[in-house]
Amino acid sequence: MHPNVVAVAEALRAAGSAGQVRELPGTARTAALAAEQVGVDVGAIANSLLFDAGGTPLLILTSGAHRVDTARVERLLGIPALNRADPEFVRRHTGQPIGGVAPLGHPEPIGTLVDIALATFDIVWASAGHPAAVFPTTYDELLRITAGTSAEVGD
Repeated sequence: MHPNVVAVAEALRAAGSAGQVRELPGTARTAALAAEQVGVDVGAIANSLLFDAGGTPLLILTSGAHRVDTARVERLLGIPALNRADPEFVRRHTGQPIGGVAPLGHPEPIGTLVDIALATFDIVWASAGHPAAVFPTTYDELLRITAGTSAEVGD
């Protein structure tokens, strides 16, 4: 297993999660690719998207069926701008590559919003620190293990 995947598996265990990391036969850098390989609806994929909120990282876990509405999130948080993070910003704050960012296992805690659309699925799948690894979880568990805030973030 890739070292990032091992770190995420350890973070899951430490958080009391029962979800087991599953290595995929190919990379799943998009929600559609992950859904196809896992055999679930694309909406059941929890995309981990890192944004730059004026130099502060913000992780948004959104349903693979949604796009983040940055204007909505800006209004929700009362911030002037929310920008997609570049690959260097993502790696510095998460230790993981774009397309493989997990909801946990980062060098430092990251403020997190969790899309309410994920609550419609009994099981959701999230990246495990590498584009070819995922783990099953639930909406409530995502909120707990990330200390996240439930929010309507998509359009």
